Amino acid sequence: MSKKAVFGIDIGGTSLKCGLFSATGNLIRKDEIPTRKEENGKYIFDDIRAYIESVLIQEDMSKDDVIGVGLGVPGSVTEDGTVNKCVNLGWGVFNVIEAAAKNLGIDESKIAVGNDANMAALGEYWQGSGVGYRSTLFVTVGTGVGGGLIIDGVPVNGANGAAAEIGHLPIIDGLDWQCTCGKTGCLEQVASATGIARLAGMNNAKEVFDAAKDGDAKALEVVEKVSMYLAKGLACVAGVTDPDVFIIGGGVSAAGEYFIERIRKYYKMLVFHPSTDTDIVLAKLGNDAGMYGAARLVLVKGI
Repeated sequence: MSKKAVFGIDIGGTSLKCGLFSATGNLIRKDEIPTRKEENGKYIFDDIRAYIESVLIQEDMSKDDVIGVGLGVPGSVTEDGTVNKCVNLGWGVFNVIEAAAKNLGIDESKIAVGNDANMAALGEYWQGSGVGYRSTLFVTVGTGVGGGLIIDGVPVNGANGAAAEIGHLPIIDGLDWQCTCGKTGCLEQVASATGIARLAGMNNAKEVFDAAKDGDAKALEVVEKVSMYLAKGLACVAGVTDPDVFIIGGGVSAAGEYFIERIRKYYKMLVFHPSTDTDIVLAKLGNDAGMYGAARLVLVKGI
């Protein structure tokens, strides 16, 4: 039996979520190791190499059995693998494929890299809520609001690696504070976990949703407003990309159907009529989506 397998690694600011997958997408094992950000993240590739070497020994595999290594990173990534700063990791502008290949001792042709939101989107498309659809728009609603567009199984990066950055659609009027991007009026400012808590004057988004479910008037008002703004963002995206389905993930999605049904309500009111019936569903893979997508990216590239 062939032991050919692919590594999918989601590089986060706190930890590296690592998965070993068969070529058909079966998860063989998953692990999590701390992200060492000291000295501008210079040790991250060292730790990935040590992890891969350890797994190969434990699984009785050799480097020849490795189809490739996929990496998801928290920053914009161009088609050639150049990352345009990853502030959470301390990385500047450099080519991740070249750096990873050199450090891991693996040929560049076996390395694939993509934005973390795109990788989560690809993971959901491959093995999650996107199975069976041709095109999906994944929206992660957490500390920020990110997105990933998949068409025919391929992530759309855009000319500057910034495609599907739904959180920075400038669609909110009247805000008197800046977004983390430096602008004002971004969807993320009100629809992220941070934004939801700020609008309600509460500690966190979970508290807001719990209060809304208990009938708190202020919390209900905020949940309705946030649902409307997210729906407005989806309606704008639908007018450009018209995906088969919208998939909502991230920490705030834990509010479940209570949240989704409100987004659906406003979406149907706001979107251009041909896209009215596009479904909005919850993600299935949770925090594992990024490593699934990173592994899939290797296979998509035909490595």
